[in-house]
Amino acid sequence: MKRIRNNYVGIDQGDEALFSDFESDGEMWTGNGTRERRKLIKFSSKYRVPPTVQVSLSLWDMDAQANIRAEVVAEEVTNLGFHLVFRTWGDSRVARVRMSWLAIGELAFADDWVIED
Repeated sequence: MKRIRNNYVGIDQGDEALFSDFESDGEMWTGNGTRERRKLIKFSSKYRVPPTVQVSLSLWDMDAQANIRAEVVAEEVTNLGFHLVFRTWGDSRVARVRMSWLAIGELAFADDWVIED
């Protein structure tokens, strides 16, 4: 559990199209094996420390003739942003994906002390 030490809580959110590979016969639609797409997301304001980030699929368009396999995660979370990541593998055919995200964390407080070396 993250405990937030002040009342300056920041909540940022977004909904991002990651790819639409069926239109261009891209690798998510025509490929096989391990595949990944990622997108760098920048927060609208800087957090004091890296926030908690929750991601989910807001749109997925998959071929019903193959197994449906997917992993959606937030990676490399910093106080400035993170990577939205979608992974699939095997014979899964993914036409397009859109992902939603929500970040909740502590913002800087005016009375914070900054001690420099």
